[in-house]
Amino acid sequence: MSPLKQNIKELKRPSLTIKWAFASFFFIFVVFTIFAVITYKSSVNLYVAKERRTIEQATYEVTSRLANQNQPLNFRSAYRSIIKSEDSNIVNMDGMFVDVDPFISKVGHPDFNLFVYNPYEELVFSTNKTKTPLFQSEPKQATIEMIDGREGFLLVQPIYSKETRELIGYVQTFYELTTYYAIKNRLISILIILEGVSLVLSSILGYLLSAYYLRPLKLLSDTMEKIRRNPQADIYMPELDTNDELADLAEIFNEMLDRMRSYTELQERFVEDVSHELRTPVAVIEGHLKLLNRWGKDDPEVLEESLSASIQEIKRMKTLVQEMLDLSRAEQVNVHYSNERTNAKEVVNQVVNNFRMIYPEFVFTLDDDLYSEKVLKIYRNHFEQLLIILMDNAVKYSTNRKEVHVSISSNLKKIEIAIQDFGEGIPPEDVDKIFNRFYRVDKARARTKGGNGLGLSIAQKLIDSYKGSIFVESSLGKGTIFRFFIPIVGEEEK
Repeated sequence: MSPLKQNIKELKRPSLTIKWAFASFFFIFVVFTIFAVITYKSSVNLYVAKERRTIEQATYEVTSRLANQNQPLNFRSAYRSIIKSEDSNIVNMDGMFVDVDPFISKVGHPDFNLFVYNPYEELVFSTNKTKTPLFQSEPKQATIEMIDGREGFLLVQPIYSKETRELIGYVQTFYELTTYYAIKNRLISILIILEGVSLVLSSILGYLLSAYYLRPLKLLSDTMEKIRRNPQADIYMPELDTNDELADLAEIFNEMLDRMRSYTELQERFVEDVSHELRTPVAVIEGHLKLLNRWGKDDPEVLEESLSASIQEIKRMKTLVQEMLDLSRAEQVNVHYSNERTNAKEVVNQVVNNFRMIYPEFVFTLDDDLYSEKVLKIYRNHFEQLLIILMDNAVKYSTNRKEVHVSISSNLKKIEIAIQDFGEGIPPEDVDKIFNRFYRVDKARARTKGGNGLGLSIAQKLIDSYKGSIFVESSLGKGTIFRFFIPIVGEEEK
């Protein structure tokens, strides 16, 4: 392999499988990260809102209970107001009835700190041993503050007596967020672990899926590489059962490969056939030229004979080359003329009338069973060429009875054209060979009649290319009938 090709091959790495796996990995990473961030933010915000409502409800409950006092608050009055409540329930615990207030469970929570102050901002009651001063005397909504190295919600409410409307003290609550931060850190850890696991699993799954779905492309690449190394090898892309675009791609690739190989074979066959058939006329012309060069140019009779023979061989070579080109084009009909259309009655009548004019000594009978014009799936020039080849053969190989019958009829899908002569006929052993290239039943007579043995090959190739068919019936010494069928254009295709 050349250095340039080696460099190009190296530039193709990494493979498409790795790229697809990495793309899947990156996509899942981004999606999961966004999901984790949204989940984290939503959970944290919900928890913070819940804790805020908890401290606000507890603080407003304490404020409401303390507001029942008429005098400035002190330890005794604050304690009695907080502990006693009409909301208490009697609960049976091991045979003993205990008065349980649900509010006490909130106030007694380890993270909840309650401080009650008198109107002079002196601390009179606390659920915490720490003596925390009043943060401010004005009402303060629950906000996150740092107190004594601890972070939590701080809320301050002044207390006014319900009866006297006088200021009797203040309530300050502080709710530590220790549990919140523990949950927050745990949630972050869980999300990080889940993201790591998902990335590993997505990488493995992405690679396996990409390898599975790109396997047809790998097969296609390997097949193309084998063909590149050995163009003559009979290698095809394996048939895929995926029923998707890749299966269509494999089918199209095989069809393209068949077409390319047919073109290559056609070219090789064309060169071989032309070189083989031109060998004889070239040798004849060369022989006559050598004869003239030695002594024939001084002999008028030899000169005339050599020139006449050479001109005849040149004409035959010209005809041969033209027929070879026609045969080559006939094998490429599906590429250039697949959408062409032709009127059947019009062309058949035209060709028959032309032959009547060219061969006045012959009787051409046309049996037209078509009640209306039929449109055929064939290029007009090719349809004319088919008729001319078969009718020309009928004229060439007619004997004493100079008569040719042409009939045209149709069914729902195809038109049938039959051309019958009353000439030599074809031996049974030769019937299956007459469509072969350069095959002549009677080579000596065929050459005198100007035939190269390519006309029927061209006709068969044209008919096959247009999805038609041709058959021959012959009786030695009595004549031959050629029948060929061409598809008719359906109503939905017009």
